[in-house]
Amino acid sequence: MIETPWLKNYEDGVPTSLDYPRVPLPHFLQESAESFPQNTAMIFAGRKFTYRELQEKVDSLAAALNALGVRKGEHVGLLLPNSPPFVIGYYAILKVGGIVVSLNPLSVEREILHFLNHAAIRTLIVAEPLLPRIAEIAGQSSLENILVACLREWGGAKRPRAKLKVAAPSGKKKGLRFLEPLLEKYSKKRVRFIPPEPEDEAVLQYTGAISEGIKGVVLTHENLVANTLQIRSWVVRARKGKEVVLSVLPFFHVYGMAVAMNVPIHLAATMVIIPRFEVMGTLQSIKRYRPTFFPGVPTMFVALSQEKSAEKYNLSSLRVCYSGAAPLAVDTLEDFEKLTGARVTEGYGLAEASPATHCNPVFGKRKPGSIGLPYPDTLAMIVDLETGEKVLPPGEVGELCIQGPQVMKGYWKSPEETARALRNGWLYTGDIARMDEDGYFFILDIKKDMIIAGGFNIYPKDIDQVLAEHPKVSQAVAVGIPDRYRGETVRAFIVLKPGQAATEEEILEFCRKNLAKYKVPTQVEFRAHLPQASSNKILRRLLRQQVIEEEKKKAGIKGSRVLGFE
Repeated sequence: MIETPWLKNYEDGVPTSLDYPRVPLPHFLQESAESFPQNTAMIFAGRKFTYRELQEKVDSLAAALNALGVRKGEHVGLLLPNSPPFVIGYYAILKVGGIVVSLNPLSVEREILHFLNHAAIRTLIVAEPLLPRIAEIAGQSSLENILVACLREWGGAKRPRAKLKVAAPSGKKKGLRFLEPLLEKYSKKRVRFIPPEPEDEAVLQYTGAISEGIKGVVLTHENLVANTLQIRSWVVRARKGKEVVLSVLPFFHVYGMAVAMNVPIHLAATMVIIPRFEVMGTLQSIKRYRPTFFPGVPTMFVALSQEKSAEKYNLSSLRVCYSGAAPLAVDTLEDFEKLTGARVTEGYGLAEASPATHCNPVFGKRKPGSIGLPYPDTLAMIVDLETGEKVLPPGEVGELCIQGPQVMKGYWKSPEETARALRNGWLYTGDIARMDEDGYFFILDIKKDMIIAGGFNIYPKDIDQVLAEHPKVSQAVAVGIPDRYRGETVRAFIVLKPGQAATEEEILEFCRKNLAKYKVPTQVEFRAHLPQASSNKILRRLLRQQVIEEEKKKAGIKGSRVLGFE
């Protein structure tokens, strides 16, 4: 029996357990559209859409997808920034019984192709500016239908649609269409769909390093419904039909999908949709639209707190701010609360748990630096690192394991990886943590190699592989270095082949062509040799520690304080 000391520290009004309706996720949109049809659902580039309009467009696209042959259980891709077409596409795919595969719009061609083929995606909804990337790889993919969203039209600006040009694969004719006229065509056509079952797969969320074989996290409607309700229950004072959410977290990321899209729709809240975080643009949106909720990542809170003109924008509408995806420095939390008057609460999650599992109480007892308490109906334990079988008492360090209705079904087409992650009903997270006597959890390290920069999970072996392809490189390794603004930043360490010479810019340009922007190293350091084990494996962690020690000496720091971290 697992001890649950966290329950006594739940905020007043937060239930220890919830009732979960046996409905598919689109049911929440339908409820909001029926109860609050005239409420503004989305604001995008100054244009507003009501919940009735959102539901109608979802219905139209679902009918169109059905006509294109999309069937239950089929993977459908989204390659879009935050925008109305993303929300509409996501819910339409789910309504028709398809499985959403959200792709990072920052990805380069080789990365996109890998995902398209791994998921066997036939139908893709893509933003028009990203179409050239698809043109490069369409002939090597399984794509049959490409629906192109002209984002400027969704903001109210009218312009002629560009002529679509995509390289068609040999022997195939691409189904290339603009999304907007397709919605118009099917606006009056309604198709009766058999609703997906709660156990049906809803989302395929990719994680892991491409170089090692990516893992597709399979999340069911049941998982997503449960996590939506768990997150919503944590904010006791949330008012249905009255909240305004600053939706700047990327929807393609599982964190943004949950807290910036699914939860707001369940609340019939207004989503102020921002495609890309920029300090001044975000401040202007807060001033203009008066959001009450702001889910973000530490880099956003740091940037806004450090903007000297921020106080001029009247940020007092903000009441609750979520921080996740990376550790939040205590002084950043305090600075942002002082600036806005809002409560900033830090939580934790991972794709394999839909994603949220822990959070600090919003208005109750917080412990800065901790990830907080497990959500309702979520069990958590710390097990020993050697066997993973011994449950450790409070205060001892081990691997964090999770159990709850939000935990994934498994990894797609990866039974061995699934068996490693899911054992005896528990999800082994790979994160090193401890629990204190009050049931608050603290993340101490990451068991697997991963760099978290600006809220993005970066698998260094993907960078290693690209660096190794450079004709002048003999050895290379990417290392996450502590950074006060981004949490971590990527530094590449390189040993050149004998007789070769290269510049930092030459290496970085090669990376820009072959890696998503957020994966590109910010620094390149050339060395005569790299530390290696007897097996010739490069010792990434030792190299990282060496750099940290060097930075401490430069800064004249004693103890553990490095580059702004305790």
